[in-house]
Amino acid sequence: MENGDGLADTLDAQKNKSLPEAQAFLLQAGPRFGRYGPEAGGGARKRRLKAAPIHTSQPALSRLKFFFALSRTPHGLLDLATPALAALLGYGVFPPFRVTLLGIVTAFAGYTAVYALNDLVDYRVDREKLQQGGFRETDHYLDAVLIRHPMAYGLLGFGEGLLWAVAWGLLAVVGAYLLNPICLAIFLGGCALETIYCLLWRTSHWRILVSGVVKTAGGLAALFAVDPHPSAALVSVLFLWLFFWEIGGQNIPADWTDVEEDQMLQAKTIPVRFGPDRARAVVLSALLLAVGLGAVLFSFSRVAFKVQTATLALGAGLYFLILPAYRLYRTKGKRQAAVLFNQASYYPLSLLVVVTLNLLLTELK
Repeated sequence: MENGDGLADTLDAQKNKSLPEAQAFLLQAGPRFGRYGPEAGGGARKRRLKAAPIHTSQPALSRLKFFFALSRTPHGLLDLATPALAALLGYGVFPPFRVTLLGIVTAFAGYTAVYALNDLVDYRVDREKLQQGGFRETDHYLDAVLIRHPMAYGLLGFGEGLLWAVAWGLLAVVGAYLLNPICLAIFLGGCALETIYCLLWRTSHWRILVSGVVKTAGGLAALFAVDPHPSAALVSVLFLWLFFWEIGGQNIPADWTDVEEDQMLQAKTIPVRFGPDRARAVVLSALLLAVGLGAVLFSFSRVAFKVQTATLALGAGLYFLILPAYRLYRTKGKRQAAVLFNQASYYPLSLLVVVTLNLLLTELK
């Protein structure tokens, strides 16, 4: 292992390298940031290292990928399927072009802002995790397609991340207001709850309930964007469907991948609080509820209900949720938790495809 001064000198040497070289170095050496020097030897000086920002001569445009990584854009693009699906269910046909375009822009801006907000509030926590050797096993994790938590690695400054989040947040505010002031209230409420969720990281494992509510915001806002007065039944079923999908398919699997670091840092998560045996039972139970609610969701919507549609929805739930959840139940492994997270992220998109095909076939008749 390198001693403290040696690693500091190595980090300093990266500052004048190209961006790809610096990024590759950070990805390799990042887990060592904050480690102490050799433990052997009496009186050895121990110094905690900090990940200094890497300054390069690369054009600013080439750094955009770090901003998109901050907002987990690959995941955010998949998340767009949720409001799109909710809009189709609430409207019954394809919405007008203006509403569709404004809705896509607003939803993208909203997800981009909220994911960045998560990293801003969790900045110190992410740095602590990195110093404990976290974020290493990311080969099978959707949110690490670009790089996890670029601010923690020093690839982006906190001020840069804040400016990015505020800019997209303002765009989402304008778009939400134009769609329906209720959409704006939902977005602002989601931002507030996301902040509370992050701040409860060391306080209570029941913060998972806050996460479940936050994940419903996009779908509910889209529903009110196309129908100012949706039925209470549709709102309730949509809320519960997204809530249980988030609990079992997103939140717990994501925390499962960081369980060792969370234990060392005394985090309050379901895998840490209850252990793998009870956590896996919660995952499977929540996803069984989500699949059942997803199948009956169409009967409460304005989309013409068809047995084939419900059958396809059940099949999608089986493939994207239940099968990977069952494998996690059997293995209790971190890699399988990441696989479940990834596949569950495609579940709303699969239902969007089912509904879209349903509407297209109906229009052709």
